[in-house]
Amino acid sequence: MNKTWWKILGSVLVIYTAIAGLLLGVPRLPILNESIRNLYFHVPMWFAMIVLFSISVFYSIKTLSSKSEIDDMKAVESVNAGIIFGLLGLVTGAIWAKFTWGDFWSFDPKQNFAAISVLLYFAYLILRNSIDEEQKRAKISAIYNIFAFPMMVVLLFVLPRLKDSLHPGNGGNPGFNSYDLDSRMRMVFYPACLGWILIGYWVYTIRFRLRSLENKAQANKD
Repeated sequence: MNKTWWKILGSVLVIYTAIAGLLLGVPRLPILNESIRNLYFHVPMWFAMIVLFSISVFYSIKTLSSKSEIDDMKAVESVNAGIIFGLLGLVTGAIWAKFTWGDFWSFDPKQNFAAISVLLYFAYLILRNSIDEEQKRAKISAIYNIFAFPMMVVLLFVLPRLKDSLHPGNGGNPGFNSYDLDSRMRMVFYPACLGWILIGYWVYTIRFRLRSLENKAQANKD
């Protein structure tokens, strides 16, 4: 039970989010209207992605000092899990954009920079697959990951603020401040963020265990 409570909590929070997010009332805001409910799904995907990429950069730093295959494996599997949530963030954002802006992709600065952020980590995986020697692959990909993380932060949180955007808080759209994000939405939004982060971490642990089993099976064959 000690090892599974957080998995149960994550599952319960996500189920609660799905039900309460569709049934509880939301503020009647111009432009957003009922599509504001997507906040419970779209934004938590990015939080989960950022947490997973943070785990990855932590293990990349450890890899450089420990030269441990386990640390390298944890770094790459947290990236793999993070990319899943990054793609879900892009898809839920595109669907939201269709209902509020009229197009799935409007080349909005935040959309573009978010896509580039995910591509940064696709490049990380491509880099790894292009290097055969294990120690060299671990070292080079760890260094790339350490530089990719701050670039991702800049792309998501700094550069979009320097340009006009259709996203909430810009271009006439209401922002999710203390007035717009009322108590009803907070009751769903905060649990949604925690729930999806826990589910994201669970996905990462599953991927890591599967990769470990694959490596052991391969070692036994050799």
